[in-house]
Amino acid sequence: MKKKPVILFGMVTIALILGACGSDSGNNSSESEGDSSSSISVSLSSGQLSSSSGLSSSSVPLSSSHGVLSSSSLVVSSSSVTLQSSSSVSLSSSISESSSSSSIEEGTLTYEGQIYKTVVIGTQTWMAENLNYAVDSSWCYNNSADSCAKYGRLYQWASAMEIDSTYNSVTWGGSDVNHQGICPEDWHLPNINDWQTLYDYVAANNGTEGVGTSLKSVSGWNAYSGIATGTDHFGFSALPAGYRDRNGGFYYVGEGMVFWSATEFNSGEADIWHLDDYSENFYGNGHSGKSYAEGVRCVHN
Repeated sequence: MKKKPVILFGMVTIALILGACGSDSGNNSSESEGDSSSSISVSLSSGQLSSSSGLSSSSVPLSSSHGVLSSSSLVVSSSSVTLQSSSSVSLSSSISESSSSSSIEEGTLTYEGQIYKTVVIGTQTWMAENLNYAVDSSWCYNNSADSCAKYGRLYQWASAMEIDSTYNSVTWGGSDVNHQGICPEDWHLPNINDWQTLYDYVAANNGTEGVGTSLKSVSGWNAYSGIATGTDHFGFSALPAGYRDRNGGFYYVGEGMVFWSATEFNSGEADIWHLDDYSENFYGNGHSGKSYAEGVRCVHN
């Protein structure tokens, strides 16, 4: 049974079910994920749209999506660079299968005994998988090891930041610039500007396709009527990992992906970016309760 969201718009509280979804044009909206075990509270500056998870988007027309990855050519080239660190981190890169518009430069990162895919997108190098590094206050979806292997772990904000857990409910006040957190050395938990840089590059280089469509994996997402499936046009390979609420309930797998940022919103909330099965966009400048557990992607310094 899916939870009904609570959507806050001005001074009015509106309850919406999943079927009452609107659409988007690639603009970001502002929303807040609350701390209730039965709902997520979302604050909107404009428009309203919700799924059963309570995450929202702006109610403006969706752009059509018809970007297609082509496998008609294969570019084979490689280079490598090794990073020396106490965590035994190694990073290599190679040119992989090219799409009709650009090559995807992929690599690998070994961190705490696990190998992760990486990808160069514009001027940034991102992990192409969610972090799966076991620390306190992190969980596998439904406490299943198989979920960690597929989606990575879900982390409370203070855990992702590698700061004391008291900062899930009080103001931390530190800098969010290149804050390493639980990421490997020379990598960091992205702040809202890092996420915005990713958004802007994809939006400028994916034609008429929705940014969310370009970032989603080609499989794993629930089908939603009228919404294009993911193309993974840039190799970011976002999967719908869901989240864990503050009371231990797991929700939203197959439907959405919520990424932490290092940017603190207030004493009990931090900023997030998220993808939804009912939308072709990628949403930023929202915020979530720090005690919720959500996904982590690291970006290279």
